[in-house]
Amino acid sequence: MAVIVALGAFLMTLAGGWTAQRVTDRRHLVLGLAGGLMLGVVGLDLLPEALHAAGDEIFGVPLALLLFVTGFLVAHVVERLLAVRQAAHGAEDGVRVPQVGLTAAAAMVGHSLADGVALGAAFQIGGGMGVAVALAVITHDFADGFNTYTLARLYGNDRRKALMMLFADAVAPVVGAASTLLFTLPEEPLGAYLGFFGGALLYLAAAEILPEAHHKHPALSTLMCTVGGVAGIWLVVGIAE
Repeated sequence: MAVIVALGAFLMTLAGGWTAQRVTDRRHLVLGLAGGLMLGVVGLDLLPEALHAAGDEIFGVPLALLLFVTGFLVAHVVERLLAVRQAAHGAEDGVRVPQVGLTAAAAMVGHSLADGVALGAAFQIGGGMGVAVALAVITHDFADGFNTYTLARLYGNDRRKALMMLFADAVAPVVGAASTLLFTLPEEPLGAYLGFFGGALLYLAAAEILPEAHHKHPALSTLMCTVGGVAGIWLVVGIAE
């Protein structure tokens, strides 16, 4: 059952990526919406789940929050190191590094894989839990597909690479759900991963996606797309609960 439901997530992910492709003439709106979706996913979905799952504290701070900050810093350090490397090879300052986009898209794939594992684990617990998690996974996988394609393209990767990452992101929940037929992932490591990934995703949204969205088009419509993205994720989380 979990694998069948994951096929719905597969289709929703592809639909999100297709939508991101079709609105290239409104790139600033796409980026504004992507930033809002990413902010909503981090603040309203990933971080609460991470805090719930990875409940241990280290020196008075929840492990999930420590990994959240670590993920933010790692994303920043990796981007700066890649930018310095590009500059050393003659690239102009401010030129986006394609590897950063592919790394970010790969992180989205990892997140979708974890979604599939969570889906399979939920159905192991019971049908009611499985349905609730399935609703959350399927509905927000549209945003995942949208963001995966947008991230890959934003950093200068060609359409073929962006589509490859999109397809990998779409397949990941199916693979994750199928894997639970063989093993069960403990809750604590999954929560730790979600905290780390949430920090990295927030960095990309705040430091890259949203500034780029408003760089050439500081319009109210772009801002409204960002707010709408956050509100959309809030609605999804509320329905899932």
